Amino acid sequence: MNIQQSLSVTRIKQIISLIDLTNLDSECDETALESLCHQASTPMGNVAAICIWPRFVASAKAQLASDSPIRIATVVNFPSGTEPASETCQTIEAAIVDGATEIDYVMPYHKILANKPGEAAASIQRVRSCIPNTALLKVILETGELRNSEQVQAAATIAIDHGADFIKTSTGKVPVNATPSAANTMLNAIDASGREVGFKAAGGLKTVMDADGYLQQAEAVFGVDWINPNHFRFGASSLLNDALSRIGIESSLMNKHSTQY
Repeated sequence: MNIQQSLSVTRIKQIISLIDLTNLDSECDETALESLCHQASTPMGNVAAICIWPRFVASAKAQLASDSPIRIATVVNFPSGTEPASETCQTIEAAIVDGATEIDYVMPYHKILANKPGEAAASIQRVRSCIPNTALLKVILETGELRNSEQVQAAATIAIDHGADFIKTSTGKVPVNATPSAANTMLNAIDASGREVGFKAAGGLKTVMDADGYLQQAEAVFGVDWINPNHFRFGASSLLNDALSRIGIESSLMNKHSTQY
């Protein structure tokens, strides 16, 4: 499929600029990390961020140029969402020292399933308190594990009300990850809040056509001018390869074997 049959180069460049280029494979090593950092800067512009395990943050910081605009995101309470907030905060504090500028935190979504929203809210608030204002908190709702749109809306509202800078669909580690239905509920929750909160779709995003669908959803709610890395992200490992290949640029990411992101 060529560009004329799908998306414009401008749209594909926009998608690239919104990617959190991700390697959360269990076998990730320093070689894979080096490749990820290299691939984050493309002939069509930089991705928004790389998203990696906490143990690789310091190395990523050293590999990226000191003036690089590419942000470093890491995951905490991941993927289970069951770690005590005190332990999560210890991981966050170490990651911030190492150079992380964004924290992708799995909220205790099991509390939503158990009809204990207050406990979920308290955990998010505790985690927010240990993140400096210079870093972003992206709260993962794990929407594929929630039972219905009402629970997705409840989780989104709790996250927004207790300090999320972004709400994110999924870890990419469960059977059902990002879906248009969950995205619609989350985008409407952001809109209803009236707050400056962003949206991140993650898990199962393989192609620019997948990505474009989520962009269209966000544009329908907020308008085209809202779409930028401060408001919108894609969590993906293979989306960048697809985007570049459609423009005729060869790329081979070391984390290409990931089957979920």
